[in-house]
Amino acid sequence: MNVPALRSPNAALVLDLLRTADETGISRLELAERTGLTPQAVSKITARLRSEGLATEAGHRASTGGKPRTVLRLVPTAGYAVGVHLDRDELTTLLTDLAGTVVARRTRALDLGAGAGPVLDAVTEEVRGLLSGPTAGAVEPAREPAHERTPTLTPAVPTPAPAPTSVLGVGVAMPGPLDHRAGVPGRVTGFPEWEGHPVREELARRLGLPVVLDKDTNAAALGLAVRPAAPGSFAYVHLGTGLGAGLVLGGAPLRGDRTGAGELGHQTVQLDGPPCGCGGRGCLEVLCLAAVARGDAAGAARILGAGAANVVRLLDIDQVLLGGRLVLAAPEVFAGGVREVLAGLGLPAPVSVAGERDTVAEGAAWLVLTPIFGK
Repeated sequence: MNVPALRSPNAALVLDLLRTADETGISRLELAERTGLTPQAVSKITARLRSEGLATEAGHRASTGGKPRTVLRLVPTAGYAVGVHLDRDELTTLLTDLAGTVVARRTRALDLGAGAGPVLDAVTEEVRGLLSGPTAGAVEPAREPAHERTPTLTPAVPTPAPAPTSVLGVGVAMPGPLDHRAGVPGRVTGFPEWEGHPVREELARRLGLPVVLDKDTNAAALGLAVRPAAPGSFAYVHLGTGLGAGLVLGGAPLRGDRTGAGELGHQTVQLDGPPCGCGGRGCLEVLCLAAVARGDAAGAARILGAGAANVVRLLDIDQVLLGGRLVLAAPEVFAGGVREVLAGLGLPAPVSVAGERDTVAEGAAWLVLTPIFGK
């Protein structure tokens, strides 16, 4: 795949419209109307995309006058991306095609506190295994507890692994804080030994592929933002082994100059509250996780709602989307609890559970894919 051919903003714009078109495809005339480009420019761009194997004809559509219109669609198998979710106790790696569809997945237990060396050894092993094995179109239907899990690759209809030249890169999502521009973690809450380790540089050297590093919540929010009909502004609130948020404003993730935006879990909501691993006291994360630990999911949902209310008030966002393993374990409780808090404060932002099991890992793959579509 010739990635340099996609450096044209107009080509990326056309390619993104092919990505978001339904299965019936989109015609050159429609592309011209939606992009504002001339029909001649669209014809040149689509011809180049077809020559690169990125687009193909998908039949014809009846015209209101003249000959039927030829429609085009994206070729998803023209490129692949690897997404890595480096959680505190689990490692998930998956392979997506150019459209973001997951074609293979692996998961294993992991201790982030084991240090960068052993953890990056595991990441390297899993990514290499993912790329050397068969690809597939399904994932396992159930998940056993992380501490009982062994590495798995879940095949459906086996197909050959993608050629190395068609793998565009590896997106890695991990807990923050971190510097996404430098590709270096900061003092990860509870795991200060990661501070300053050149994660992106080391993984790129080990794997021989481009690597992008970002916070887990930012990656998840990005993956949700590129979905068709995604809200223009939202907060993705993730409650799993930790608590954080990914913020999207104007359709683009808000990271901040130091990747510090969205540290929802470390809002102080109780001045004399229990100590938190970040060094503060009474943080939203420590209070929420304590409620979950004592079996009070409804109480945790109300605490989460208080944090979500602060975000809605501060940024006037359109929607609150919830995800993370603890939310997915009791989706109605958390969605209902957060919704009740917002309604009680007169805040109109709707609340829904949008996160799925692999939201972060899929978002990590989109860290690689979005530049191709001009995002």
